[in-house]
Amino acid sequence: MNKTSFGRPDVIVVGAGNAAACAALAAREHGGNVIMLEAAPPDECGGNSRYTAGAMRVQFDGVDDLQQIVPDLTDEEKKADFGTYTAEQFYDDMGRITQYRTDPDLCEILVSRSLETLTWMRKKGVKFQASFGRQAMKIDGKFKFFGGLAAETWGGGPGLVENEHKACEREGIRIFYETPATGLVTDDNGRVTGIKARHQGKNVEIPCKAVVLACGGFESNAEMRTRYLGAGWDLAKVRGTRFNTGAGIRMALEAGALPYGHWSGCHAVGWDMNAPAFGDLAVGDNFQKHSYPIGIMINANGERFVDEGADIRNYTYAKYGAVVLNQPGMFAWQVFDAQSIPLLRDEYRIKQVTKVRADTLEELVKKLEGVNADACLREIKAYNKAVRTDVPFNLTIKDGRSTEGLKINKSNWALTIDQPPFEAYAVTCGVTFTFGGVKINSEGNVEDTAGKPIAGLYAAGEMVGGLFYHNYPGGTGLTSGAVFGKLAGDSAGKHAADKTKS
Repeated sequence: MNKTSFGRPDVIVVGAGNAAACAALAAREHGGNVIMLEAAPPDECGGNSRYTAGAMRVQFDGVDDLQQIVPDLTDEEKKADFGTYTAEQFYDDMGRITQYRTDPDLCEILVSRSLETLTWMRKKGVKFQASFGRQAMKIDGKFKFFGGLAAETWGGGPGLVENEHKACEREGIRIFYETPATGLVTDDNGRVTGIKARHQGKNVEIPCKAVVLACGGFESNAEMRTRYLGAGWDLAKVRGTRFNTGAGIRMALEAGALPYGHWSGCHAVGWDMNAPAFGDLAVGDNFQKHSYPIGIMINANGERFVDEGADIRNYTYAKYGAVVLNQPGMFAWQVFDAQSIPLLRDEYRIKQVTKVRADTLEELVKKLEGVNADACLREIKAYNKAVRTDVPFNLTIKDGRSTEGLKINKSNWALTIDQPPFEAYAVTCGVTFTFGGVKINSEGNVEDTAGKPIAGLYAAGEMVGGLFYHNYPGGTGLTSGAVFGKLAGDSAGKHAADKTKS
């Protein structure tokens, strides 16, 4: 394919997930010709966005704010206790969860523009719904939301990507599939003037006025995971796309971009032990196993190794995958009984699950493959004796139903494991995305190692370093992709439209 087959793009967006689509749609609003380059074929397109469940963390002061993105709430649904998730709460969570390392300028953009960006997405055709199924529980006949998450995309990640791609098609934005970008074209002044790519078996060079890199982190690159995350991370499973190999980060660094953020950190969760090496779109996000706060987790030594109830799931799941990876054999078993089994999330009921079931604890521990059964039985009995059964159980708050006197106490939601039947689920580590990336300024412009913007180069999504450290508040990834995607696309569109810079 020659250059003219791509048209004469003003802005090229690398990637085709949520951040990339938001960037392309925002750039298009400035009147220029926009194209997207996607490494994956059509049936695997959309990056990690397509593999998510679609939750999006957004600042809202009440149901009236939520109706800006979910306008079709019924009168009955409006009766739910949505609570609030104020800007202050969002800031507090970002600070606390990242050990106060999050870049304050980026964090402010994320929080302050979250609601307006999701409202803009809805106007572009993205559909949202209230998260009744996953973030609310019925208390005294009334739904109560918890964990700061109240909205999700209709159809989850696949629905999000489908609607964003439909919006791109309506606005004349072409997506070129199986066209991985391989490098940036720069002039003698260091300005980005085009993209090098591989298309239909040939190397091509596509000139443009601005580039937005929104093609993910390096989570699907075993070599880079080992180099930056550390020993053993090459053996971790990948929750999402196999195409996020760090190519965009590499291209940016080669052009002089400043590495930024937590390069030895990532979002990693408990993931079915026998899941495939990369995500399976037929299963989607359901290999995750996130009901551990109401059970216990046991390692190969037959021991608990983490406080399963340290916080609401939304604030621990993204760091506990790394904890599991560090256990002997890189696995753990999540254990539940008749009290907790009815409360398990839907992902525990899929066919592709590594599960055992028994009518006695003695029988159960013998079925836990790779586990010291005798030690495990002692551990469960000791745990049961330590549970404070005098404290009421309430999953919508940190209820203080804890254990006392154990080496590792459970802080909340401590249900005894003593009522048959018993079930256990085997998990390992599933990497979602990496935290290290490149430095951008408040316009989404990539900065060089001297702190100056690289003309014509913008970044969004997992490419952006500096937001997340050590951990991550659930639902922030898609919101970050959208907010910084729109920011980068808007700036790239303005840059391309400015003839003095073209």
